[in-house]
Amino acid sequence: MTDFLLELRSEEIPARMQAGARADLEKLFRKELADAGVTAGEVAVWSTPRRLALIARGLPLATQPVSEETKGPRTSAPEQALEGFLRKTGLSKDQLTERDGVWFAVVEKPGRAVSDVLADAVPAIVRAFPWPKSQRWGAGSISSESLRWVRPLSGIVAILGEDLVECEVGGVRSGYGTVGHRFHHPGEITIGSAADYADKLRACHVIVDHEERQDMIRTRARAAAEAAGLVLVEDEGLVVENAGLTEWPTPLLGRFDEAYLDVPPEVIQLTARTNQKYFVCEDAA
Repeated sequence: MTDFLLELRSEEIPARMQAGARADLEKLFRKELADAGVTAGEVAVWSTPRRLALIARGLPLATQPVSEETKGPRTSAPEQALEGFLRKTGLSKDQLTERDGVWFAVVEKPGRAVSDVLADAVPAIVRAFPWPKSQRWGAGSISSESLRWVRPLSGIVAILGEDLVECEVGGVRSGYGTVGHRFHHPGEITIGSAADYADKLRACHVIVDHEERQDMIRTRARAAAEAAGLVLVEDEGLVVENAGLTEWPTPLLGRFDEAYLDVPPEVIQLTARTNQKYFVCEDAA
């Protein structure tokens, strides 16, 4: 049993689409594995503005061998019925099994390496992804068959254990390399396995777990307000949105000239929230 890491990296994913994308990624991943006879156990899915990431834990290295049985005509049926059954199954008569006066085609299929299953699954997931809005890009976009993604897809990390799952979709090949924060660490990072993924990104100013970023925003925004003798106006929707806009949240406290604040507080909060994605603070009672 081993762990699998998948990262799909792109240009900025709109914050409002990230929760749905996480759910869709897990659903598609589980379906692809189930169709191949693999049951996925614990699956964690994370998102940042620039990546969707999935870690599946405890995957087998190979699928179980299976025996597929197809019922055919009765042994007393006309010869034409038997010939049609043989054409359908691709077998010869001596390969059939007779049981209770009925012909059966029994085909033993050996187990398949899960790395091969994943190599097929990743492109299938990418091409089937149901983004609310998506786009084509590059020279290939002239064709309606070219890849669609929410923003141009730029990288795929696919590692089973410590081994690369080799695959390609839309000209983007899988590899061990990803990137850190756009400004704080724009260079490439080499990922060794699912085990070091989050820590290596953290060292390069990317908190890949969206829930952790949300907690950081709640806690640090409240602390910044309290340090200035203010009270933060709680806004959970804005917490989620801000977590979807940054990979390394760092709350800062700013002030407006009081001459601009001579309007109802509800108006100030609405425009700050909608246009600037800012939280609002009030004077402590």
